[in-house]
Amino acid sequence: MIKIYHNPSCKKSRAGLEYLKEKASNFEVVKYLTDQPFTFESLSELIDKLDISAEELIRTQESTYKQHYKGKELSKNDWIQAMVENPKLIGRPIVERGEAAVLGNPPENIDRLF
Repeated sequence: MIKIYHNPSCKKSRAGLEYLKEKASNFEVVKYLTDQPFTFESLSELIDKLDISAEELIRTQESTYKQHYKGKELSKNDWIQAMVENPKLIGRPIVERGEAAVLGNPPENIDRLF
């Protein structure tokens, strides 16, 4: 099953969702800001599937990042905890299929799952 972790108010996330609709007809939309928030464990597993560092998933343009985290060197666990507590920091959209996941920005990255 394909999942897209989506923020409906984000332009890049909406673009990723539209792209995914062109590629697949059966997938689950996870609204992680409102309906299904990440736990530490679920986000940690997803970062492993993305095969990136936790810090690479951070949205550095967010005001929360600039106010509280910019310039800090945190451990993987501390970055994950920061994203769990402040989910707007999570890069989006994330598309997951089985044991693989990609950041759907740009949307063409989603092609790697097919």
